[in-house]
Amino acid sequence: MKALVYQGPGRKTVEDRPRPELQAPGDAIVRITKTTICGTDLHILKGDVPSCAPGRILGHEGVGVIESIGDGVTAFRPGDRVLISCISACGRCEYCRRGMYSHCTTGGWILGNRIDGTQAELVRTPHADTSLYRVPDGTDEEALVMLSDILPTGFECGVLNGKVEPGATVAIVGAGPIGLAALLTAQFYAPAEIIMVDLDDNRLEVARRFGATQTINSGTGNAAGKVKDLTAGRGVDTAIEAVGVPATFHLCQEVVAPGGVIANVGVHGSKVDLHLESLWDRNIAITTRLVDTVSTPMLLKTVQSRRIDPALLITHRFPIDRMLDAYETFSNAVRTQALKVIIEA
Repeated sequence: MKALVYQGPGRKTVEDRPRPELQAPGDAIVRITKTTICGTDLHILKGDVPSCAPGRILGHEGVGVIESIGDGVTAFRPGDRVLISCISACGRCEYCRRGMYSHCTTGGWILGNRIDGTQAELVRTPHADTSLYRVPDGTDEEALVMLSDILPTGFECGVLNGKVEPGATVAIVGAGPIGLAALLTAQFYAPAEIIMVDLDDNRLEVARRFGATQTINSGTGNAAGKVKDLTAGRGVDTAIEAVGVPATFHLCQEVVAPGGVIANVGVHGSKVDLHLESLWDRNIAITTRLVDTVSTPMLLKTVQSRRIDPALLITHRFPIDRMLDAYETFSNAVRTQALKVIIEA
């Protein structure tokens, strides 16, 4: 089968790899129909994720059709169309029983990280009963790819951890796919203001179309001052960091209001300074999280009911034999105006 393989920092190849085989009773083999590239894949390629070893097939998102199942799988049958969660969860360990599927002792974020992932024609998915979701008839498969990771990530790590409330003021720093997913789902809670901050005017225009009430291009200087001006000098109740670089986390520290929350979503590959000399008396909270995908069933219903349309995030489409072109497009988003790319097998 064709697969996109990580060969070490800065290196990737498309190769013919052996078809995956069942290894445990709870496994399923899924034939991928549509997958995508995540910002986390770019972090892996930068060398920011040491748990991902060279030789690994990347990817942790996608939809497909089950080809075979282990003896322990009871919820699915070959031929079922399924959404693949980016998080594999046994459902029985201590962390799973607390709803922290991301820290499952035999799962968590393993696809495209510690085991081969979804940027291939076939993938082995452990804990299939609790890590796959049936695709409802008539649902847009491309839209559902966004439910593998970015929509629950933006919602859980940004909106829920950020304690977004009706009437609140929210700043989302980073208008990439994750930031836009947080923007879409923050509107469930009717905040009064959603301020989007980014360096790219094209993405800020997309954010306005998606519901941002204010946008700020941080490349023009003094983004913190502009956020303060928009909030009568107070700052924001929730600052969502959706990039994963020191400058954006620092900006969140500058704009959070007393009593507010900084919700980190971005993947950080280098150290970030925490300015307690400025924050120690501000009554703020700082949250971190790896998505647990506990919200996936709810988000699936919102997509079915057309409350939100995550397909709006898709800008480019590629066949599986052009995965390198897809990476080139996605990793040069300023030039290509890419948000999410769909790779079709």
